[in-house]
Amino acid sequence: MNFDLTAAQRGRYDDVLAATRERLGQSPAAPEQHFTRERWQTAAEIGLTGLCLPAEYGGGGLGALDTALCLEAFGRGCPDTGLVFGVAAHLLACAVPVRDFATAEVRERVLAGMASGAVIAANAMTEPEAGSDVGRLGTVAQRKDGDFILYGEKSFASNAPMADVFVTYAVTDPAASFLGNSAFLVDRELAGVEVGPAFVKMGLGGCPAGRVRFNQCVVPATHLVGAEGQGGAVFQHSMGWERACLFAIYVGLMDEQLDRCVAHAGGRRQFGRRLGEFQAVSHRIAAMKQRLEAARLLLYRACWLLDEGRDHTLAAALSKVAVSEAAVANGLDAVQVFGGAGYLSETGIERQLRDAVPSAIFSGTNDIQREVIAREIGL
Repeated sequence: MNFDLTAAQRGRYDDVLAATRERLGQSPAAPEQHFTRERWQTAAEIGLTGLCLPAEYGGGGLGALDTALCLEAFGRGCPDTGLVFGVAAHLLACAVPVRDFATAEVRERVLAGMASGAVIAANAMTEPEAGSDVGRLGTVAQRKDGDFILYGEKSFASNAPMADVFVTYAVTDPAASFLGNSAFLVDRELAGVEVGPAFVKMGLGGCPAGRVRFNQCVVPATHLVGAEGQGGAVFQHSMGWERACLFAIYVGLMDEQLDRCVAHAGGRRQFGRRLGEFQAVSHRIAAMKQRLEAARLLLYRACWLLDEGRDHTLAAALSKVAVSEAAVANGLDAVQVFGGAGYLSETGIERQLRDAVPSAIFSGTNDIQREVIAREIGL
């Protein structure tokens, strides 16, 4: 059993981290400002929007673990975690299912743009009445003259206000239960696509999210992602990649956060001593390190299993829970280590905590992940 990264993996990580710090290392002028096309394109030029897409479309051709390592470096080097999340969601929840299930025509038309950053994608699955219960969709798609007509509303679609295309899911056969859902790639410019304004959120302010309504939107049948009725499998496939890889951005965030806490505790003095000499502080930081490394190992294992083609359902659920809960706990501890300064927006410490909170909700809430874990171990 070898826990070491290869020289190529370490080099790629270092290159992405250096490029991210150099080109995206400054916070936006307004901390809650949505990412711009310019900043998105900068991330694309570093190679982040196409990490696991085939080289023939301009992607990096990377597997899950190497993709996660690059996202980890991105999350460590970029203080705008909303931008990092938006790129990861575009890649894993949208580009991956197009890569693996879309028709050749659709792949030829959009994958190169997704990889280059010219095309921004949003995953439109969640609905006002279908959050964790993704098998009970209200959006329907009816066949007509070889096309599909979509009706319904999606909510909490990350990147939606900026997106050029949507990967969405709708009921095509109401009598077939979960086998009656299908996946589609929908162009924003199609008649009947209505995108709402960006939500005002607690965290991840850099990533705009909003509602998408399909009002008699005619989608060509060639834009099915997978076969008709395969939508549930397509979605679970994309979530497998997302749960295994996306949370690497929080591993990177926690690395950066820990470095700042160690530097602060080593440099600030109170009562004639460095903060780090007080056991209450040093033990808090030691606990942060323990959570981080445990979460990192679980995430790497989930990605490794995905690359090996083995069942990674349990591993991804364990990893998702561990990383997200570590990110929230470490965020709280970081605010305590910095004290009053940690509560000030200008330091960015409180923003890291707010950016961590939704990680326990998206990609399947942690409560749902515990249900998965219980099922996978035989309960």
